[in-house]
Amino acid sequence: MTATTDLSTDHSRAVADGAHSHGVVPAGSRAERKTSFDLADIPVPTGREEEWRFSPVARLQPLFGEEQGAGGVLTTVVEAPEAKVEIVGKDDPRLGTTGKPGDRTAVTAWNAAAEATVVTLPAEAVASDVTSVRVEGVAKDLTAQHLLVHAEHHAEGVVVIDHRGDATLNQTVEIVVDEGAHLTVVSVQDWADGAVHASSHRARIGRDAKLKHVVVTFGGDVVRLTPDATFTGEGGEVEMVGLYFADADQHQEHRLFVDHAVPRCKSRVTYKGALQGAGAHVVWVGDVLIQAEAEGTDTYELNRNLVLTDGARADSVPNLEIETGEIEGAGHASATGRFDDEQLFYLMARGIPEVDARRLVVRGFFAELIEQIGVESVEDRLLASIEAELEKSMSVITGVAAPAPAE
Repeated sequence: MTATTDLSTDHSRAVADGAHSHGVVPAGSRAERKTSFDLADIPVPTGREEEWRFSPVARLQPLFGEEQGAGGVLTTVVEAPEAKVEIVGKDDPRLGTTGKPGDRTAVTAWNAAAEATVVTLPAEAVASDVTSVRVEGVAKDLTAQHLLVHAEHHAEGVVVIDHRGDATLNQTVEIVVDEGAHLTVVSVQDWADGAVHASSHRARIGRDAKLKHVVVTFGGDVVRLTPDATFTGEGGEVEMVGLYFADADQHQEHRLFVDHAVPRCKSRVTYKGALQGAGAHVVWVGDVLIQAEAEGTDTYELNRNLVLTDGARADSVPNLEIETGEIEGAGHASATGRFDDEQLFYLMARGIPEVDARRLVVRGFFAELIEQIGVESVEDRLLASIEAELEKSMSVITGVAAPAPAE
């Protein structure tokens, strides 16, 4: 069994140079990495760069090109009664306010999308229902897409972005949470097996605002998400929750960056994943930067990976940069491993068959996070997806093929 964990140590800007070089020397701080709206400033990666060293660059190659259309996905929005939905041109001044793209797929997505879908929760509004954004792959044509979710001051609501079908999609998702607003954004990647998807999520969180950002990834050939969150006012909070389950030959990658740029903000990051099958590969990278001005910061990030079969690999890299000693707390933890033999023994000793015992362990592994999502329809769907994935792994262990899914 291959269960690889790449775990970095805490470091500050003063000692970061040369860390994780792998043939190249990264910028001394996460904040010093190149960001730009200009394609010429961010070249096509070779795979040796720090931000691409775990990625299957060859399989992502189509997303690096400048020619990307709009016909590969069909976007359908069912909004809450209080929400407003618009299709706007690229020159709309609300676009691009969450920050500049930070890697090649992000900058190509920004430049290639000619229009954007904007979902707005108006000031003081409390949404009475979930707003659903369904992104359905209808063709394999290389497609660029831009979404903006904006919660104006003191608004509250939930937006679910649901990806299905088969597509080659390069995507930008901007999230703006104004002063005092409370917003939940759930992004579900439930693609068909052949889909290729890169998505740059960039969030801006204002004074006393709260963002819950949830990522759920199950399908696709290659899925690479890069959620960034930046605080722009004191008292802001972000909770970033992720669940993923990779099968044979799937690559699922989640790279997060939380920028504590102002004082007295709070962040919590919790990602959990399971993987099974030869060639299954998951990557989680969590970067947290506490800038010198960010006194009173409270932050913690956690990643856990559960390897179910031989031949799977997980890479987990938490990074924490602290430029001030005046903080409330900061820490991180990461672990990758197989089933807890003691848990299995405990359950089997009480008469529970091994197959059922394994199911219980995996369900328990994910249960806490599923309950945190707060959207019942998504939670129920997740439980069903996990059960389907467990049928696959149990068939490998027992040698009995899993039943075909019901039509």
